[in-house]
Amino acid sequence: MYINFWYPVCIADELTAVEPMRTKILGLHFVAFRDSDGAAHVLADTCIHRGGALGKGKIVDGNVECPYHGWQFDGSGSCTYIPFLENGSKMPARAKVDSYPVIERYGIVFAFLGDLPEEERVPLFEIPEWGREGWRENRLVKFELDGYYERSIENGVDPTHNQFVHPLQGNIKFIPEYLTVESDDWCTTVTTRMEPPKPGTVKLAHLRNDDDPENFGSSTGHYGPNTLITRINLSADNCFAQYFFEQPIDDSHTRIFFVNMRNCMLEPENDIRIEQINLAIADEDITLIAGLYPVRTPETTTKEILIKGDECIVGYREHLKGWEKRGWRIDLKTMRNTYGDVAYAIPSPGRRTQKNWVLDSVPLIQASS
Repeated sequence: MYINFWYPVCIADELTAVEPMRTKILGLHFVAFRDSDGAAHVLADTCIHRGGALGKGKIVDGNVECPYHGWQFDGSGSCTYIPFLENGSKMPARAKVDSYPVIERYGIVFAFLGDLPEEERVPLFEIPEWGREGWRENRLVKFELDGYYERSIENGVDPTHNQFVHPLQGNIKFIPEYLTVESDDWCTTVTTRMEPPKPGTVKLAHLRNDDDPENFGSSTGHYGPNTLITRINLSADNCFAQYFFEQPIDDSHTRIFFVNMRNCMLEPENDIRIEQINLAIADEDITLIAGLYPVRTPETTTKEILIKGDECIVGYREHLKGWEKRGWRIDLKTMRNTYGDVAYAIPSPGRRTQKNWVLDSVPLIQASS
């Protein structure tokens, strides 16, 4: 798991100014809430007084209040009120928790979980079809799987598993000789042509036997460590673009926020049917990923045999190694061994400019050249 990327926190409509929301990401707890102006905030969940869970507290005048002793923290993470501090007493300089940059987009609250200054942060992924004429988004869907998010991303960028895992798709096969791979600083994408379904094998309403075979294909790739992009092109007027913003809960559980775009069957009455089809396909992946062993991605390719069709998986792992060399990878073994004795927080941008933090920064694997 890696710091210094944008992670989905919750569905925007779930977050209110009435009560805070507690969630677990990257193995640590966070609290999300809206202030009196409706702005969303995400803080480290642990109160620096006696370890209370802020996410189990309440909202008071736009601040989150710890349920243990009533300490209140604003959206910047600063403690604004201590009930038993005498009038006129100076607020302790260390009375603060980490606060993370937030963006609301696509109906999702995202937080940048890391300490990079704004000019050095990777941008939040832009959905090019969002808001474009001729495209419609399905209702945002959230679901969970008992599996590691890296395994989920690798499953999504694998074009060869579909004919075996997804019989609903009419036994569509990819054509190896048309496979191409592109990569840049943040993503790897694989594009391939597919064999159109044979007559009588179509089981999904949006797959037609008369689609253009020259354009019948797909592309899939990752953006950063936790965003999966899949585009299914059946013809110029029969395309689906699917975006999976993945939230690593810990190293064996994942929560996924799914945005589906389409340029066909645009009538609203088709939303539920398409959602049900997509979730049925997702369930097939969820079942498959839950049975993978080892649970987490192997540290070396010598423990697997990678062949044609696995190019995007190789590219994804190369990116992960690159981010590890930057010192962004969480040291899960150290965190797991000390979690009960040490309160950790993902370092926030505030740690670049302020000192005297109570919570320890999460252990990271040392950067290397």
